[in-house]
Amino acid sequence: MRAAARLFASVKPGQFLEAGAPTGLTGLRAHPSPRSTLLYHYNATLDKLKEIPESSVYRQSTEALTRHRLKVVEEMVPAGWASWAERIEGQIADDPGAYTAAQTSAGTNVFAPRDQDIDPRLARAEWDGEKKVFLPEGIRSEKERSKHVKMIKGDKNYDPSRTFARSKFEPEPQYTIDAISELENRIGGGLIEEVIEVAKGEHKLVYEMVKARVWEPLEEQAPEGQWSYHERLSHTSTQKP
Repeated sequence: MRAAARLFASVKPGQFLEAGAPTGLTGLRAHPSPRSTLLYHYNATLDKLKEIPESSVYRQSTEALTRHRLKVVEEMVPAGWASWAERIEGQIADDPGAYTAAQTSAGTNVFAPRDQDIDPRLARAEWDGEKKVFLPEGIRSEKERSKHVKMIKGDKNYDPSRTFARSKFEPEPQYTIDAISELENRIGGGLIEEVIEVAKGEHKLVYEMVKARVWEPLEEQAPEGQWSYHERLSHTSTQKP
């Protein structure tokens, strides 16, 4: 199924999948940044799982699967990844408002334009105590806002007459078709886009599990026998009339 579905996707010269191309699965398009997205969701899920007791079966099973898949993704690094990450970090430092940058305990940064992929409810940032700075009235667009970025960051030499050129976001280095196929086979969860959807869903679920404190005993105990399965033929008589 994976190979047949992927044949529907457009392929760029050089054997790279084209972001946004059909995958062969309805409503699912080729993802523009699969590696950074998976690194973020896997590491963030593992961080949140630490709030659940180690004795919890949910934590044990989810942690084992997440660590396995994270290891697979970490081992497969597209060419040029390190230099790309360094360049993007510079872009974010110059204009932090234009990008989403999330960091986990593993130190994995995820970079994306503001209108892309990372769920803002999951990419939570702690307030550092800095007083809020209000922009001059009349600013209506990112282009107008860009020249005030240095003021927001506390630049003593801030001058509203200075402007800062908006650099174009550079997509992350892509896996080749062969690398994507190997990654999908090692994970065993379908297309990489399906794997991403599962990772995002698990990340959201762990927040709900912690919120509900599912590892604690029930406030009202279940009636006796509620969780006992019926033994074979125990519900009917085996005696002939």
